[in-house]
Amino acid sequence: MQILVVGGSGFIGRHLVAHLVAEGYFVSVPTRRYANGRALLPLPTVTLHQIDAHQEEALAPLVKRADVVVNLVGILHSRNGSPWGADFDKAHVQLPEMLARLCCQYDVTHFIHVSALGVSAQAPSAYLRSKAEGESRIQNVFHSANNSKWTIFRPSVVFGPDDRFLNLFAQLARCLPVLFIAGAQSRLQPVYVGDVVKALYEVMGKTQHFGQIYDLAGPEVYTLAELVERAARWGGHPRRVIGLPTGLGYAQALFLEKLPGQPLMSRDNLESLKVDNVSATPMPPALDIIPTPLEAVAPRYLAWWR
Repeated sequence: MQILVVGGSGFIGRHLVAHLVAEGYFVSVPTRRYANGRALLPLPTVTLHQIDAHQEEALAPLVKRADVVVNLVGILHSRNGSPWGADFDKAHVQLPEMLARLCCQYDVTHFIHVSALGVSAQAPSAYLRSKAEGESRIQNVFHSANNSKWTIFRPSVVFGPDDRFLNLFAQLARCLPVLFIAGAQSRLQPVYVGDVVKALYEVMGKTQHFGQIYDLAGPEVYTLAELVERAARWGGHPRRVIGLPTGLGYAQALFLEKLPGQPLMSRDNLESLKVDNVSATPMPPALDIIPTPLEAVAPRYLAWWR
């Protein structure tokens, strides 16, 4: 089986591609820069394609050869704009719609799209609204083609050995005596990257999962402050965590937005935190996966920061 993983050089993508290779599949991964996929180069049945995945003429031949297409592309920050900004539109709306159209055109066996928990057209953040629009475009394309060979996943925040979530807080605790956190009381239900990979693999090509939307979350709900405190402690640098009031939180986010490079936090991120990132069905029974507790995994890899 040939599997195309768009976004395969990212956090979830690297884990998924490694799992697919271990199971004996051939995997194609498009990447704008070949160096971005260097972690995948040792894997024997992976082919990197240096293309811009947003260019339909470049992506179409890869979709045509694929049995299964997985879209993992997601970004946390975008330039401002209405209704959600050009970068969110390109990554979360236009790309999924194009992939859905190509999958229908070439009769791909299964299209799997990874969205986000809490998406809604009425969500307070541009990130969540754009993700919701991407889901809607996918469903509209497949409905118009009288095709139901799609599955959508909505994971909570994902943790794992090379995440940019808990590792970030552990790193900050190593440098700062006190951690001031905006949105400290926001509720999240972190899900282990290994469980996300299992879920994606479990549904591939199986008709009972066509046309389904599944939440993916861990077994416990935490506030953001609780997660930051645990990351600092497991990283060997226990710190006091102080939640910022709304006004100061937005001021902090605005300041961080102006710094060079990818911001640690943006005002839109804070808007996302207004929506509880939790699910009543953390792992749907249809997937037959027992969610992995945070405490079973995170202390081991965060110990690197000691």
